[in-house]
Amino acid sequence: MKRKITLKDIGKLEGQMIDNQKAGLSELPAPFENLDDQPDIKELTASQKAKFDISLDGVSAIGLVKPQTKEEEDEFVKKFLSGLKKLLSKENNWTFLQPLMLSLENCAKCQNCSDACPIYTESGRQEIYRPTYRAEVLRRIIRKYLKKEGRLLSKFTGSDIDLNYKTIARLAELSYRCTICRRCAQSCPIGVDNGLITHEIRKLFSQEMGIAPKELHQLGTVQQLKVGSSTGTSPKALASFIAFIESELEELTGKPIKLPVDKEGADILLLHNAGEFISWPEHVEAFALVFDAAGIDWTLSSKLVAYDSVNYGVWYDDVQLARIAARHAQAARDLKVKRMMVGECGHAHKAMLVVSDRVVTGDLNIPRESAIPLLEDIVLNDRIKLDPGKNRFPVTLHDPCNLVRLSGIVEPQRRIIRKLCPDFREMEPHGVDNYCCGGGSGFAIMDNANFADWRDVVASRMKLKQILGAFKDVMSPEVHKYVCAPCSNCKGAIRDLLARYELTEKHGIHYGGLVDLIANAMVDIKGQFIHWDEA
Repeated sequence: MKRKITLKDIGKLEGQMIDNQKAGLSELPAPFENLDDQPDIKELTASQKAKFDISLDGVSAIGLVKPQTKEEEDEFVKKFLSGLKKLLSKENNWTFLQPLMLSLENCAKCQNCSDACPIYTESGRQEIYRPTYRAEVLRRIIRKYLKKEGRLLSKFTGSDIDLNYKTIARLAELSYRCTICRRCAQSCPIGVDNGLITHEIRKLFSQEMGIAPKELHQLGTVQQLKVGSSTGTSPKALASFIAFIESELEELTGKPIKLPVDKEGADILLLHNAGEFISWPEHVEAFALVFDAAGIDWTLSSKLVAYDSVNYGVWYDDVQLARIAARHAQAARDLKVKRMMVGECGHAHKAMLVVSDRVVTGDLNIPRESAIPLLEDIVLNDRIKLDPGKNRFPVTLHDPCNLVRLSGIVEPQRRIIRKLCPDFREMEPHGVDNYCCGGGSGFAIMDNANFADWRDVVASRMKLKQILGAFKDVMSPEVHKYVCAPCSNCKGAIRDLLARYELTEKHGIHYGGLVDLIANAMVDIKGQFIHWDEA
């Protein structure tokens, strides 16, 4: 029987607060009804348990190393309180203080958000994963430790909470049990945004305590600023990737198609997630094919940072976000382009199209757009010759949260697929009611200890159900099926999900981008652009 967890337990409970045994998770549909056919979340080794704090749920996302002395624990608490004070000050939180305070001060505790959260529901409704749990822990800490007479009042109002190492360590991990999909905010009748609260908790830990997943910070933002890309791709390596892609394009089309680089005065500076060059170069090829055929005036940049649309700061640290956003805008200004355009990358839409409004101003405030409406214009206005018959296979569409729910781009991708894919079937629910792939807010690239297991088994569980539901009548491996995911991080998460459950090998379910379907339908391309052994 599951132990009843309360808010006070976060600072009192000894040992591990919960476990994630698969018997307690939500049931899966065919062909995974039997627990024996479902993957496990592996238990950490004795040495890992000794090193990392896993007292939340047996999982380590951030690799938090346990303090060795009482003095270290006390310093941990002191730093947290210092950071919390800064988080609530206008001087230090110049980006999100107002919406943070509105969300902290106006929750009615109706729990509409809980039923909207796939991590909470799919975990078997574990109390600590409820969207309001981490938010209420933060509220209670603020009331008791930062408000006048808070310690006294908290005892009488039933909102007492201990502020100790346990509380803070568990809150740090808990901020990485939310994909910040903001489905909770959409369901809230008064607009409380628990996703934003999660982001602000992460920001506190990063800016004040130096705690952030290595994949997002050291191997992400820091590497991007130093080397040029979060993938470690240098300008020299980029040139090699481009040469390879151009040779592939010539072999495919029989004519030389160049990827314009540093073309001054172009209409569009296109920014790809640099992961595309490494993991899915065919996606970059597809954009080049479509833009070339449609006569688009565009360019890439070879400048450090500016050839990678990634901006991981959007998930954990506003200062890091601003550093990357400024470099992107600077490159666009130097090239004198008319507009910057984000390729198929969900978090880059959030970082560049939405949040950057708060950090790039003046002559750096260059028009920023999504590539999806341009692709819609090319397809629907017949600017290139297309044959829907080349896409005669089952296709479903995954809606990236930051593309749809945050940026409001819902129908352009659907109008493209409806025109080009005769066997299009929607996931349910879809559009702004979509479910996250499970890889949002950095999860797709985070692999510390057993975190990737938890992501695939819990965070991506609802997406697995949606994919299985969309293709339930065509599960034979002989029938090639395509999950269209117009986002690099979503593709990464779906790739790992399909591999974890062996869905490509055993059931013929593949994945790829939106522009890939356009390229596959191009009349001028002989045969198939999509290769099923690679998709």
